[in-house]
Amino acid sequence: MDEQKKIISFIINPISGTQSKEQILKWVNERLDQKKYVQEVIYTERAGHAVEIAATKAQEGVHAVVAIGGDGTINEIARSLVHTKTALGIIPCGSGNGLARHLQIPMEPKKAIDIINEGLIDIIDYGKINNVPFFCTCGVGFDALVSLQFSKAGKRGPLTYVEKMLQESLNYRPETYELEMDGSTLRYKAFLIACGNASQYGNNAYITPQATLNDGLLDVTILEPFTVLDVPSLSFQLFNKTIDQNSRIKTFRCKSLRIHRATQGVVHFDGDPMIMGENVDVKIIQKGLQVIIPKNVEKDTSNVLQRAQDYINGLKQINDAFVEDLTYKNKMIIDKGKERIKKLTKI
Repeated sequence: MDEQKKIISFIINPISGTQSKEQILKWVNERLDQKKYVQEVIYTERAGHAVEIAATKAQEGVHAVVAIGGDGTINEIARSLVHTKTALGIIPCGSGNGLARHLQIPMEPKKAIDIINEGLIDIIDYGKINNVPFFCTCGVGFDALVSLQFSKAGKRGPLTYVEKMLQESLNYRPETYELEMDGSTLRYKAFLIACGNASQYGNNAYITPQATLNDGLLDVTILEPFTVLDVPSLSFQLFNKTIDQNSRIKTFRCKSLRIHRATQGVVHFDGDPMIMGENVDVKIIQKGLQVIIPKNVEKDTSNVLQRAQDYINGLKQINDAFVEDLTYKNKMIIDKGKERIKKLTKI
């Protein structure tokens, strides 16, 4: 083996997505720059297998591990590559492809392979939900329940996801959550709470549209209870990258967040469901993962100072809401006291 060449390991999930993995491998053989790279191909055999494979490859010091699969496969591989010198590459062929879309990696495998040839590497943040790593989004509520039902379905794809979403929406009831962040505590009755490191779930559904992968902050979206009349505008804005402008939506940024709920239940991370307890802790880890990205992408035009100001403004909004909530509770106590005094004076 030529010691000047870099080793790239391609990990394939044979059951994710709908594209032919053999065809993708054929394109890898045809298009990967053989002067620069040596390739090896490994198939996953079970859930969690990609975690083990990627960890071994990182220990061996390979240049990159490329995920050929969806967000679940990417998550398994990426969690073993954090804080290592081995980069994550992506050839997207899953159901949602949220991280790949945010990174502007093409959905066409040939073009994704060309990006690996270019070899441009960036370092991005990642998150943890109760110490489970995520790279795109996580959350609780309705979307977590849908991800659970989707995982049980016999077939994958966007149509199956929409089917499960419509089925669950008929009976779902919003929950009340207590949120602790940056020294404040608030209560919200919410349909869902989404925490984004990246901007979307996948399939260009932008649940945290202003999120970036390198600002050291979580973008949090709270969807409050809504009526059937709100559905068209919410749906349009979700895919139009403007859902944060809806009156039913509350958004803020924070470095860490504790979500407290009445009972244990399902959460989701990068589209995968998991049962967790009453307390759900979410935090961001800065600059933890090396990722192969396209050279010519639309740069994030948001000004760093502006995002810092947005963060400060968000803290002010949280504080104002906290004061308003406290004022409301005090008023309730006073009103109850007045009612008791009236009852006592009538006796």
